[in-house]
Amino acid sequence: MGIREDHSRFKDIVRGRIKENFKKYVTQGEMIGKRENDFVKIPVPSIDLPRFKYGPKQRGGVGQGQGQAGDPLNGEPQDGSGEAGNQPGQHELEATLSMEELAEILGEELELPDIQPKGRSRIDVVKSKYSGIAPVGPEGLRHFKSSYKRALKRYISSGTYHPDEPVIIPIKQDMRYRSFKPVVQPQTNAVVIYMMDVSGSMGEEQKEIVRLESFWINTWLKKHYKGLETRFIIHDATAKEVDEKTFFSTSESGGTLISSAYKLAMEIVQADYPFDQWNIYPFHFSDGDNWSGEDTRLCMRLLHEFFLPNVNQFGYGQVESKYGSGQFAKDLEREFPNDERLVISKIETRDKILDSIKDFLGKGK
Repeated sequence: MGIREDHSRFKDIVRGRIKENFKKYVTQGEMIGKRENDFVKIPVPSIDLPRFKYGPKQRGGVGQGQGQAGDPLNGEPQDGSGEAGNQPGQHELEATLSMEELAEILGEELELPDIQPKGRSRIDVVKSKYSGIAPVGPEGLRHFKSSYKRALKRYISSGTYHPDEPVIIPIKQDMRYRSFKPVVQPQTNAVVIYMMDVSGSMGEEQKEIVRLESFWINTWLKKHYKGLETRFIIHDATAKEVDEKTFFSTSESGGTLISSAYKLAMEIVQADYPFDQWNIYPFHFSDGDNWSGEDTRLCMRLLHEFFLPNVNQFGYGQVESKYGSGQFAKDLEREFPNDERLVISKIETRDKILDSIKDFLGKGK
């Protein structure tokens, strides 16, 4: 019991340290490179571990023998070498947290509401899966072959088995039954479609902001959807689907046609994600430049006719760039005033990432 209590207390301390430094973890992304499946390793500073301390009646002494305060444990006293430092020592511990725990901390810090999935079913369905053999169970699940084998082994081991008269009569202790365990099957599926402008005006800093923000968006959505899928689209004047690594490392140049990404996202949804079975979350990140007003009008039509009536929420994140005009966000605000199906978030710097995550996830859709 004591070990479990200490472990629980230690986890509480780690959790507290993470919350104290939460903004740093979000903006610097230390943990993103240390993901292992459903866990992440986090460097946590300044955790004081328990240590022994002498009571008032035990001042001085070494172990149980004779000695004076300051004596070395073994050998003659030695002079120290080197100069005294003037900087505090760094005591860092790498703690492992599950993505579920990380999502809970994110939710607590940003006061995020739970998501209300849309679709035919909003709860997990529990089904029974027969997965083994057990010594007890209802007669209707009795497993004849296993029961017979047990009885045969008993006959042979006791020397009562006669090949000429192979009569085997199972008794209660021979009986074996099919066993099952409940299996949770998520009935609410979700897909996140990330689209990013990779034209020349989107630099490395802008893409790093998108990388950090998408990590936290995914962390929160996975808390609510066990079957979350993720798709990635990059675009300049044309769009293409890529894997996650390519999404965050590609450098392109040239003009920007935002509609190319929206058209490809629409094709992906139509091919793989029926509206009545999937919760769909498109996120588009750009610095706000588009090639022409005509292409912007096409984007607005796709949002009006296809995306907004069918997806859970469409998120547009505008990352500030010294080369980008930021016009697209203004066009969206003018076209969709007060439309809660579209969330527009402006991310000027890394320090605004937390605010932007709150913008995107704060409505519980």
